[in-house]
Amino acid sequence: MINFLFKRVLNIFLALFGVVTIIFFLFNIIPSDPAQMMLGQIENKEQIKNIEKKFGFNLPIEKQYFFYLNDLSPISIHTNDIKDFNYYDKNKYHGLVFFSASGYFLILKVPYLRTSYQKSGKPVFDIIKETLPNTFILAISSIIIATFFGILLGVISALNKQNLTDKLLQFVCTIGMSMPSFFSAILFSWFFGYILTDYTNLNMTGSLFELDDYGEVEELKLKNLILPAFVLGIRPLSVIIQLMRTSLINVLNQEYIRTAKAKGLSMYKIIYSHSLKNSFNPVITVLSGWFASLLAGSVFVEYIFGWNGLGKEIIFALNYMDIPVIMGSTFIIAFLFIIINILVDITHLYLDPRIKYY
Repeated sequence: MINFLFKRVLNIFLALFGVVTIIFFLFNIIPSDPAQMMLGQIENKEQIKNIEKKFGFNLPIEKQYFFYLNDLSPISIHTNDIKDFNYYDKNKYHGLVFFSASGYFLILKVPYLRTSYQKSGKPVFDIIKETLPNTFILAISSIIIATFFGILLGVISALNKQNLTDKLLQFVCTIGMSMPSFFSAILFSWFFGYILTDYTNLNMTGSLFELDDYGEVEELKLKNLILPAFVLGIRPLSVIIQLMRTSLINVLNQEYIRTAKAKGLSMYKIIYSHSLKNSFNPVITVLSGWFASLLAGSVFVEYIFGWNGLGKEIIFALNYMDIPVIMGSTFIIAFLFIIINILVDITHLYLDPRIKYY
């Protein structure tokens, strides 16, 4: 287990390094002028020059890359010569200086995600802290809907193999998997939030918290969660139904299930006590990937439904080339994806004691 955890930790650093490297060079080779976009229409050459110096846009790309890695690293290298670092100085970090020699020092700190270019220098960490909980709530709600109905309908489909019910569920799954989330979002928003709004009492757009009619107090609006959560859960729901069906059919064909039937156990007892747990492994594996994917895939769903989450924030950042927000959001999503997969691997140990990690 120790060897397994060590390899996993090493993989975390290598994966995050790869993600940061790709995203950094991808967005920094795009022909754009962040300094001019920050100033808008009111700018001159002197202002642009000051902005470029402050944020390091005038530095060679490899030096910008080194500084960004230095910001993200829990242990970073710095110099007492502030002129060499411009805004990359030690004052922006909340950490502990644990080594100093020859004008250089090392800081133990929380990874620094820098500040937004567009939101008056607001720290990217604060932006993520404000929006990520809403995205988490949306993703968790979606995966709960997909898991509950996916397992239930998957069991029904398996028990009615090749019947009309099974064929109908397979047809619905095919449509659900092939339909893009942004199209489903537009369709459901229009149909249930506009055409049938008198019956559903749902809105086309809205977030978890909204200001009251006087614009003073934020009110909890749980009904705004229904449509985006259901839309985001359509594709994982379809996958879980098919996986649960296939897995349960395979388990029901095992010898110990035939023995249980021969002993006179009811089908309900066989499914609940002997089959479900052994059918969960492929479902759990898929759930891990889908949950992490929902954190990233909620971008267009949040934007269409006006849900104030990290996905909507990424769309805003892309429109204005707010690179620190884009990179910081991508870094956090990648980190969560890796952590979720590690937790799923550990969960497999409980579900299947035969699995060993070395």
